Amino acid sequence: MGRPEAQVCFAPELRLFLAPRHRGGRARVACDGTSSLGHVVESLGVPLPEVGHLAVNGQPVPPARRLGGGDVAEAGPVRRPQRLASARFVLDVHLGTLARRLRLLGVDAAWSNDCDDDTLIELANAGQRVLLTCDRGLLRRRRLWLGAYVRGASPDGQLADVLDRFAPPLAPWRRCTACNGPLAPVSKAEVDQLLQPGTRRTYQTFARCAACGRVYWRGAHSKRLEPIVQSAIRAVAAAGDGRREPGPTAPRRSQLRDESATRLSRGPASGCAWPARTRPESAPAREARWFRPGRAATRRASGPGTGARSRAGRSARIRRPCRA
Repeated sequence: MGRPEAQVCFAPELRLFLAPRHRGGRARVACDGTSSLGHVVESLGVPLPEVGHLAVNGQPVPPARRLGGGDVAEAGPVRRPQRLASARFVLDVHLGTLARRLRLLGVDAAWSNDCDDDTLIELANAGQRVLLTCDRGLLRRRRLWLGAYVRGASPDGQLADVLDRFAPPLAPWRRCTACNGPLAPVSKAEVDQLLQPGTRRTYQTFARCAACGRVYWRGAHSKRLEPIVQSAIRAVAAAGDGRREPGPTAPRRSQLRDESATRLSRGPASGCAWPARTRPESAPAREARWFRPGRAATRRASGPGTGARSRAGRSARIRRPCRA
């Protein structure tokens, strides 16, 4: 005789995780008497951090509940906005552009381009950070205290999804987009020797990252980033009020370029407006170029014959440590 079966029904928000044959939202499963409802849900492809409530035969149940023959289970999504005691995040290696945009908005977002899965989980658990990822398998790791699947195929959609889900408090222009450190106001005299002549003549208000020493000022392209910031503020306000509003509008290509400060820095000063690529006085001077979001930061070898980046690849990848 065959094993008794139960039925599991999934809310529309969770069906993207299901196999194509289950995309209608219903799946029949055999009851073995040992597997919990949480295990069954994850075996069907839905990470438990994405499940907001579970019910069997109309009654709320914990994930440890075992299914019996004829049971009808229901899995619903996390209620939005999902309130956090502290809105602090760590992002996996594929979400570098999203990390920079969150930092632009003042959200604490740790990210590095060379963290493996175990390191990400350690950072999330040690700092009580929510792990943002597009890796469903990573969300199913039992060691992870809390994670969230990031929806959206573009940085704009991903940012809109995170803001809608968590509605984190925003403090734009107050965090280093390169290392996630806090920015503190500094006098022009303190950073004068790090500035290009044109910047020194034009701007009077500056801030400096307490962690990496980069200098920031509200340059010309901050005006092109301002629509992203204002749209994010409106999206968070709408999410907090229980209303849904379209997320940040898609920026022009120039906005994507400006987020990463694309101008070439020579010597100890930076030619970028916001953010500036500078280093503490004790750091060795070197040329550095920051590309548009989604591409790795590179540095060029010094010496003759390095005036242009060759197709063969004269660039060496810079690995930056994770910063909490």
